Amino acid sequence: MHDLALYRKYRPKNFREVLGQDHIVKVLESSVDTNKVSHAYLFVGSRGTGKTTVARIFAAEIGVSANDMYEIDAASNRGIEDIKELREGARVLPFDSKFKVYIIDEVHMLSKDAWGALLRILEEPPKHVIFILATTEFHKVPETIISRCQVFTFKKPTEAVLRNLLGSVAEKEEFELDAGSAELLAILADGSFRDALGELQKILNFSKNKKIKREDVEKLTGAPKATLVNDYISAIAENDLEKGISAVRAAAETNLDMKLYFKLIIQKFRAAIILRYAPKLKNKMTGDLGEADLKFLEGLVKEDKDGMLRSQALATLLGSYQDMDNAFIAELPLELALVRIISKE
Repeated sequence: MHDLALYRKYRPKNFREVLGQDHIVKVLESSVDTNKVSHAYLFVGSRGTGKTTVARIFAAEIGVSANDMYEIDAASNRGIEDIKELREGARVLPFDSKFKVYIIDEVHMLSKDAWGALLRILEEPPKHVIFILATTEFHKVPETIISRCQVFTFKKPTEAVLRNLLGSVAEKEEFELDAGSAELLAILADGSFRDALGELQKILNFSKNKKIKREDVEKLTGAPKATLVNDYISAIAENDLEKGISAVRAAAETNLDMKLYFKLIIQKFRAAIILRYAPKLKNKMTGDLGEADLKFLEGLVKEDKDGMLRSQALATLLGSYQDMDNAFIAELPLELALVRIISKE
């Protein structure tokens, strides 16, 4: 259906279109305006946060043409010979720009010898060369390299930013996302613009309807069904340990990603607490939750006679979520959280 990947089609083309990185954009724009451009930058951040995109925009803003911009994947070109070749090329003057820009992605993958070769050119760079290094693993970059770069840390976009982006792109593609589907896609993206648009493309390519509902996203992505999430939260509100354990077992039997399942539970439990203690915020939450979810949570809060939907329970859920990566039985942290909350241990 879509010949061009959505993350490529809707990649920002200028600083105005960059989302969620205002702290970086403002500094780079200022450096362009004042003509105070550094010879080396280090962009740090998790996958899909826009590091390479911002590097390309920055290069274009300082007047670098396609002929004078070079992108290198350090995962494939990580040896000393690759960096020596880069150094030789860097000494050659630009074709038709004031600067040559080298964007080195996944720079943490360079070998020890390659780091040494790169350091030598960073220490005495040609005046016409700018290096933009990008990494998802800052701790693997040597201090000697870091000290010679301006470091910018890219933040993960919030789920609100991702929801707005997904809704906007879907509309441009002549589809409509309901609040629940946009929320789930934003959670699945885990702070990555690229992953968010990748998941959206999957939905648009295979959806038979122009109006996308949460159920469609659950079916096409394999995400946990809302009923399994609701049953877990209901079990807490109703003091029903067996119901909660059954929901966890049902999720495990369908081979769901248990960490994602737990995250969805925490997200919805948090919404329930907000509705309980700050009901005036209901209208603001309608853009985050689907109508069915909102009705479910309102009913749950109303029927919570024993006051189980409280911050202490949420703190217990968050604590157990932190144990997910170390649990050799994936569902165990979910079960222990239920026991602690319901038995009030």
